[in-house]
Amino acid sequence: MRVDGPEGPRTVRLSNPDKVYFPERGFTKRQVAEYYLAVAEPLLRAIGGRPTTLKRFPGGVTGEPFYAKRVPKGAPSWVRTAEVAFPSGRKALQVCPSEPAVLVWAAGLGTLDFHPWPVRAADTDHPDELRVDLDPQPGTDYADAARVAGVLREVLAEAGLTGFPKTSGGRGIHVLVRIRPRWDFVQVRRAVIALAREVQRRVPNLATVDWWKVDRGQRVFLDFNQAARDRTIASAWSVRGTPRATVSTPLTWDQLPEVEPDDFDLSTAPDWLAEHGDPHRALDDRSHDIDALLDWFARDERDRGLGELPYPPDYPKMPGEPTRSRKGGK
Repeated sequence: MRVDGPEGPRTVRLSNPDKVYFPERGFTKRQVAEYYLAVAEPLLRAIGGRPTTLKRFPGGVTGEPFYAKRVPKGAPSWVRTAEVAFPSGRKALQVCPSEPAVLVWAAGLGTLDFHPWPVRAADTDHPDELRVDLDPQPGTDYADAARVAGVLREVLAEAGLTGFPKTSGGRGIHVLVRIRPRWDFVQVRRAVIALAREVQRRVPNLATVDWWKVDRGQRVFLDFNQAARDRTIASAWSVRGTPRATVSTPLTWDQLPEVEPDDFDLSTAPDWLAEHGDPHRALDDRSHDIDALLDWFARDERDRGLGELPYPPDYPKMPGEPTRSRKGGK
């Protein structure tokens, strides 16, 4: 495929372009690549200049996917990279998308989802994006997540923050906030915990921060650990590995409760973009402080005895973390 870009046209080879990636819909590798060209502008605003994990489905959505956390062998010389440090302390070079040809090249490797780190290549230890993942638990659905997101919007506003929502491509919702890259991953995660706890206090029957699934009940889980180092979410405009080829789609707050996740897929998302534009275009217009949220975290610790929450099991023991057991994590 011939792909135009900032440094001139590139020729990107797609092996087996007619391979069917989505049997239920008949979508092929070529159609995935063409989709990413159609949404390249807003997608590169979302992931450009960020170290990005590629979620690859070389056998299509009926096969076993894997996360490529290092630059794949044989990557073209024009694929830029950025070094990241994992929780273990080990380091690796990741793909750092910079132009549309990178998207097509990644699609040729079976990439469906792009999972960017919440950092820029110039400073990979200080996030510039605070992310809240609203994950409906069994017995709840997208409509419940949208209701919780409305409460989250109110809480963000009280902290002086502006959030930008999108569908996850499944039943969930992601809300992004641009922040100044002054705080490390531990501090940003604590800010998300403070947000999530305040939302839970306001709608305890709808929202939860309980890490243990057995304790969550039929509520929407605010997944604070998606703010931990090396934890990522699918980017805006990413195709998800679902039978319908759904797309994680940016929305306005008014649109959020009016749509269904299945409204947006590989075939419909480009038309939606052409008609409505990119609701996340203004995301970079202002960078926020999170001092208010860190004050809330300190208040909860001082006045309510609520401090850190458990990290994922593959993490080293973190400062202030409770015992990683159900009893210690509650």
